[in-house]
Amino acid sequence: MTGLGAVAWPPAPIRTERLVLRESEARDREAFIEMFASPEVRTYLGGPRPRDELERAVPEVPGRRPGLFVTELDGAMIGMVALDRRDAERPGHVSPDAGEAELGYTFLPEAWGHGYAAEACTAALAWFAGARPGEPVVLCTQVANERSMRLAVKLGFTEVERFVEYGAEQWFGVTPGRGGRPPAHVR
Repeated sequence: MTGLGAVAWPPAPIRTERLVLRESEARDREAFIEMFASPEVRTYLGGPRPRDELERAVPEVPGRRPGLFVTELDGAMIGMVALDRRDAERPGHVSPDAGEAELGYTFLPEAWGHGYAAEACTAALAWFAGARPGEPVVLCTQVANERSMRLAVKLGFTEVERFVEYGAEQWFGVTPGRGGRPPAHVR
């Protein structure tokens, strides 16, 4: 995957009504390990990884890269939101050049059902719209992940196609950049 292009990183922390989106810090390491080891979190992401493997593999400051926001509630990490470039080799693209910005999100189970993911993703998408005006964003989730599909629609993503990847049917959608429109074949 390539970077997000010419964007200033890290941005100042983004504050929403209840959350802070910020760059990763060393204190987030245990929450990252918990997310990657959780059977609930990893149900649609290839399954949990062994905790002992994660303890060895996760760096002291995990997830420190452009486009990844730690989502914090009351001083503690509850999840992450990431904007990356979609790999050109994967199915699902809205641009003939591929490499679209792709939104991803992962939250700890105790954060589910409170609207935190929607709040954090909305803030990350607004940041991206300011950093890369008019650029659409894509999202891919398993059809079986009903919560994620509902969130995608709530965030304004429009279904483009479905395909099988990783042995499961995937839902692929796009949202236009602020003030933009989806590509012609999506309208």
